[in-house]
Amino acid sequence: MEPGATSDGLVFWTDQTLGDEWEDVSDELTEAFILTREAARAGAPVVYVVGSPDLLGKRGAGKAMVATGLLSAARDLAQETAKAGIPANVLAIVEDAELETVANWVARLLDNPGTTGELIRLGSIHLGKALP
Repeated sequence: MEPGATSDGLVFWTDQTLGDEWEDVSDELTEAFILTREAARAGAPVVYVVGSPDLLGKRGAGKAMVATGLLSAARDLAQETAKAGIPANVLAIVEDAELETVANWVARLLDNPGTTGELIRLGSIHLGKALP
């Protein structure tokens, strides 16, 4: 599965090598914004794939800013496109997630207008954590 726009929607995989430099964070969020705007205009669903540890701030500020920013973006987009039935979701994955499992979840999220604005976590690193 290749990241980016597909005929079925937008799948945006965050850069897992991203550091803490603001310019890199800004570039990543700008790319996500531009691709998301194109998908929204086309009426296409959106799935952001982020690192689960990044939502908890465990791998640096840059990755955390991008992951949480995309979570917020997905929830906002979901509100804007809910009436049209266009889903926008976030899939949070662990580092050793099997690509086939990730691909199956992405396909489900792209093809299910009833699920939107949601965070789906693959893996168990979030268990026992106080989460918002």
